[in-house]
Amino acid sequence: QEQLVESGGGLVQAGGSLRLSCAASGIIFSFTSMGWYRQTPGKQRELVATISSGGTTNYAESVKGRFTISRDNAKNTVGLQMNSLKPEDTGVYHCKAVFEWLGRRAEYWGQGTQVTVSS
Repeated sequence: QEQLVESGGGLVQAGGSLRLSCAASGIIFSFTSMGWYRQTPGKQRELVATISSGGTTNYAESVKGRFTISRDNAKNTVGLQMNSLKPEDTGVYHCKAVFEWLGRRAEYWGQGTQVTVSS
């Protein structure tokens, strides 16, 4: 059974740092692109950062230079290092996996972890 489990959220003051982690199971990780998305009340879920199976990264403009996404294919995990946090970074952070191989495609989402940045 495919599963994504996030951890590492919490409450932090503006200017602080947090590191999120997402552990994947039941997925062929080496053929899977991974990403972090943020959900806030009244807004659509938005892309924060993605990393392809080959390690190519992509960031939302609002987090460039502050957040770093990384993956460990040996441990089937993806991390998000968040520095210089701002109150507008507050939200539920969800991990997403996109598996693509030989014409097959499947998407999976984690339940999310809450990040709250106080001013």
